[in-house]
Amino acid sequence: MIRFKQNTNLNRIAGMRRFCRMPRVAMLILLMSLLMGCHAAKPGAPDFLDQFSAFLDERIPELIEKYDIPGVSMALVHKGRPVWSKAYGYADLNQKRVMTVDAVCRVESISKSVTAWGVMRLVEQGLIDLDEPAQTYLPAFRLPQSEHSGQQITVRRLLSGNAGLPLGTIGKSVEYAPQSPMPTLQVFLDREVQLLNEPGAGFMYSNVGFNLLELLIEEVAGQDFADFMAQQVLQPLGMAHSSFSWRPSFGARIPTGYELDGTPVPPYVYPAGAAGGLFATVGDIARFVCAGMIRSQIDHSVLMKESIAQIHTPQVEIPGLFGFVADQYGFGHFIETLADGRTAVWHGGQGHGWMTHFHAIPESGDGIVILTNSQRSWPFMAQVLTDWSRWLGIKPVKMGRITIAIKALWALIGILLLISLLKAYRLINGLLNGARKFEPFAPQYRFWRLLQFIFGLIILAALAWSVAQPYRFISSIFPQGVFWGGISLLAFSMINMITALFPAKKEIK
Repeated sequence: MIRFKQNTNLNRIAGMRRFCRMPRVAMLILLMSLLMGCHAAKPGAPDFLDQFSAFLDERIPELIEKYDIPGVSMALVHKGRPVWSKAYGYADLNQKRVMTVDAVCRVESISKSVTAWGVMRLVEQGLIDLDEPAQTYLPAFRLPQSEHSGQQITVRRLLSGNAGLPLGTIGKSVEYAPQSPMPTLQVFLDREVQLLNEPGAGFMYSNVGFNLLELLIEEVAGQDFADFMAQQVLQPLGMAHSSFSWRPSFGARIPTGYELDGTPVPPYVYPAGAAGGLFATVGDIARFVCAGMIRSQIDHSVLMKESIAQIHTPQVEIPGLFGFVADQYGFGHFIETLADGRTAVWHGGQGHGWMTHFHAIPESGDGIVILTNSQRSWPFMAQVLTDWSRWLGIKPVKMGRITIAIKALWALIGILLLISLLKAYRLINGLLNGARKFEPFAPQYRFWRLLQFIFGLIILAALAWSVAQPYRFISSIFPQGVFWGGISLLAFSMINMITALFPAKKEIK
């Protein structure tokens, strides 16, 4: 149970003791008031926000210390309006600059959700048909030759990650210092766009698809993507501190990002912005989340309710790793069905030194926004989302499953280390008492010992390949466990290889 539940139970016990000492008339009055509806805070109760924010004030500092996260800014949405925001920790560790809710953060792939609104804006204006081939709107751009049909890449499939396009290049090779020379959008797309799968064949998370939508918006709207999004989406929604292009004023307000190992990351921009180039404050993302609520209290005229509903409508089922935390993908939004039958929509973002997330339940108007300046933040966000779910009185959202996966990883690490220690003990004991000797080519069980040796080599090769990679997805999910996971696999592989080379004498006879 989480702490606020324990505190509530302790308070109730103390309250019952005081209750028993009260005069009978007072007891009767109190009992009547309880029967008339006095109860512990729930989402609709006036003190709901006060109690949960107080819980967060205690919980968040503990979690950022536990997961070694420099800073975080958060916002809560309730009944379709922003109701609370607060920042914790540091925007820059060396300068001891504290994080604030006014900090302008790289929100990374939350950009996709906002870009979807820009596309639907053009759809409402009759300038785009969702089921037309994207090539129709890209007269100056030609898709590369492929065994698959490029004419099947529709706007709808680009929005829903179902166009057969790849993730695209990530990392330092596509990062540029603000206001420095970098490739044009079209030059960048010329080297990024390739058709890997048949369009419509299934979900593939793709930065390339959304960056292609950026070029499409520019062609259809006849203006720069960042300007179009500012005029048609960001400003009407009241997102005054957000932009898809770098502003000089961001320099003093943007936190320093931090890699998995704590290395600081200075500000950077991408050649394309639709997939992950949005800069925003936590309050602005909260306003965006509110705009997508069924009973939104954000006044705007960007999209009709029907268009917003279409954005949140499942377009493709999600298999594999992403399917662990979501059921379907809509237009720039992951979608999951909650245990009570309601729908939740969300999107996260991960960049070099950054991790972000928003989760929303459009029907109830509840939402949460989490922006961090660290790539170590997935376990942290999963725990916060679990706490948020419990406070709302619902089962944890599926992103909370990451906490279960972390526990399973530590259990696996423990099992592998225990097996390795037992094998090492038997090996050393056998060598000392002469029961084992170096005889790799002994005929008995040679085939199985060869397989055992090869299996160990495969693990070693996989570990070496993983260490050589500039970015490892699994390291972001398990920032604390990945090191010990590697150690346990190394020990397991080495002891198996050595055991295969030093068979027991009874195996040699």
